[in-house]
Amino acid sequence: MGDKIKIGISSCLLGNSVRYDGGHKLDHYLADTLGKYVEWVPVCPEVECGLPIPREAMRLVGDPDAPRLVTRRSGIDHTDRMKTWVRKRLKDLEKENLCGFVFKSKSPSSGLLRVKVYGQSGIPSNKGAGIFAGAYAKEFPLVPVEEDGRIHDPQLRENFIERIFIFQRWKELLRENAKSGGLVTFHSTHKLLLMSHSQKHYSLLGRLVAGTKKQDRGELFNQYITVLMDGLKLIATKKKNTNVLMHIVGYFKKNLTSDEKEELLSVVNRYHDGLIPLVVPVTLLNHYVRKYDQPYLKQQHYLSPHPHELMLRNHV
Repeated sequence: MGDKIKIGISSCLLGNSVRYDGGHKLDHYLADTLGKYVEWVPVCPEVECGLPIPREAMRLVGDPDAPRLVTRRSGIDHTDRMKTWVRKRLKDLEKENLCGFVFKSKSPSSGLLRVKVYGQSGIPSNKGAGIFAGAYAKEFPLVPVEEDGRIHDPQLRENFIERIFIFQRWKELLRENAKSGGLVTFHSTHKLLLMSHSQKHYSLLGRLVAGTKKQDRGELFNQYITVLMDGLKLIATKKKNTNVLMHIVGYFKKNLTSDEKEELLSVVNRYHDGLIPLVVPVTLLNHYVRKYDQPYLKQQHYLSPHPHELMLRNHV
């Protein structure tokens, strides 16, 4: 897979004792398992903006679209301090060229989704985002982002990690071959993977690539990556994966014996029915790709989108 992918992460998830109570929230999967394949860039907004360890706990108050960051007991407002730091940190992170970010859920600074925001009634809504996480997602809308708790959902985990590897390949394309021909190759090798997420986005991207000679290259590339990352957020369900698997089976209609075809179709159907994980039909298809030397399928990232050692498709 080449060099490690650079990913941002809330510092406490790596076991750093930076939380308000002096503790941490070490996530062994992120630190030990995924950590073998990524270079983590730790960020703790509250400590980095100058607050001590330990410190008084804080919460978001006011308008969920523009909340204030206030200490729970004393009511000290740290919003301006945090926002000043955020503006500077985002500029620094832009230079890091990150391919993803994992945020600490529920945090008033780093929570990405459903963060509590307390109104005048004292009853919280779950419509907020942490001040740093919200600003990061707005500043870098194409970068894959996720929260630590959601990473432990097998489908969401596979989806997020798949996206960071695709985003890394996109950045490599921009560095090495930012030409229309390079885009055509990139699209060709990701076709089946795109199909597994969204037929609509697959068709849109196909039309974009078909018109490469008619568009400004910079505009074309911007449109492509925007549609691509939007489509990849959609979960590859069993139904959509089964459609792709059957599409791949079609490439072997002149190669497989009747017994091989019967076995392969049986495996695909058992996956569709939820009896076996995705790794089983994909492993069998990869065997036939090698056995019958299918050049088009050999280059398809769908059949190997991320390191096998992560065993992501063993659980979906």
